[in-house]
Amino acid sequence: MTQMSERHTAKVIGVTVAAAVGGFLFGFDSSVINGAVDSIQGHFELGSFFTGFAVAIALLGCAVGAWFAGRLADRWGRKKVMLLGSVLFVVSSLGAGLAFSVPDLMLWRVLGGLGIGIASVIAPTYIAEIAPARYRGALASLQQLAITLGIFAALLSDAVLQNAAGGASNELWLNLEAWRWMFLVGVVPAVVYGILALLIPESPRYLVGKHLDQEAADILANITGEVDPHERVSEIRLTLRHESTASFDDIRGPKFGLQPIVWVGIFMAIFQQFVGINAIFYYSTTLWKSVGFTENESFTTSVITAIINVGMTFVAILFVDRIGRRILLMVGSLGMFVSLLMAAIAFSQATGSGDDVVLPSPWGAVALIGANLFVIFFASTWGPVMWVMLGEMFPNNMRAYALGISTAANWIANFMVTLSFPPLTRSVGLWFLYGLFAFFALLSFFFVRSKVQETKGMELEEMHT
Repeated sequence: MTQMSERHTAKVIGVTVAAAVGGFLFGFDSSVINGAVDSIQGHFELGSFFTGFAVAIALLGCAVGAWFAGRLADRWGRKKVMLLGSVLFVVSSLGAGLAFSVPDLMLWRVLGGLGIGIASVIAPTYIAEIAPARYRGALASLQQLAITLGIFAALLSDAVLQNAAGGASNELWLNLEAWRWMFLVGVVPAVVYGILALLIPESPRYLVGKHLDQEAADILANITGEVDPHERVSEIRLTLRHESTASFDDIRGPKFGLQPIVWVGIFMAIFQQFVGINAIFYYSTTLWKSVGFTENESFTTSVITAIINVGMTFVAILFVDRIGRRILLMVGSLGMFVSLLMAAIAFSQATGSGDDVVLPSPWGAVALIGANLFVIFFASTWGPVMWVMLGEMFPNNMRAYALGISTAANWIANFMVTLSFPPLTRSVGLWFLYGLFAFFALLSFFFVRSKVQETKGMELEEMHT
């Protein structure tokens, strides 16, 4: 039983915020390329396919990082893996900012992707393991809040740097173009993440798994306020008896080779990307320019969207432990379907071709409203709740592998959307793509209603297949 005093509440929030800085880097590093896409395309003379590939290749690194992060965390500990992510972020930011060729840029983007993949797994894992069940949903949602703040910081810094230079392709400081500085500023939060990772305590569940029971009990007593920390350690140990022999076999099952709960996690992760959220956060500046907005208007619109994304995440934090995960996901699915359909209809009214495409009145406003309503529904539901669910829905004996494979599926789906968006925009049009995103949003509603179980208020030790 946990006795959460104000002091313990502050400590839990403190370590959760520190761990969630990995989410900030996740959002920052994945979205910072938004403002640099057009400049990279012009600087390296890339076509639409290779432009998409230059953006999307980081996501392959994300999938690999996510796949191995869980096992590394079980072997090295959560803190050391956070430090590894910090180092990868620093190296990637410096390398991408100073890239001299396309292969060079892609190498650093992949390294950054490895860091993002690690952060996307280790932060929700750590937060789920350190947070008391009563507050776990809200605390785990801080990870998504940090991601949205990272996206906002990336798009805001992109806009500020672009404005300071008079254009993303213009030189700014030290004879380097503004788009290069968009990457270089990422070094600062990456270093902060590394410092915070050194200061937070190790996960009690990791310590119990390594037979460091007294250290785990001390953390449970001092951080979360457990009344009988040794009893809690015994409960954790009961669920970790098979942990020493954990392997891929733990997630094998009768449904196409995997346990049904693992497939639920995989499809949740895929749906979160197939609704097209990163078509906005990776390409929004390019998207709005393509339908007649100026460069400054496009950057400003992207920042406004990022602010909405941050604000609505607080809604999820407020309601995830009150309403529950399942209802929020279904409400989000329907809301995203309607708003994406609005955007698709608006984009179908575009006139002109090439660089002279415009959205006549009132369709420009309808597209903006639809896109931002979509972000509202996503940010208050599927954005944070999917990560909350993945961090808590799997039994302890399979959590590392199940979370790793689900997160890898999320990044692979992200890669598919990100890679295909530029060429498909030219070949089939924005209206078709947003209609497709709307279809997946509707499909996700029926998936959640039939396959997803509520986990509100349950201890991690209560999760079962």
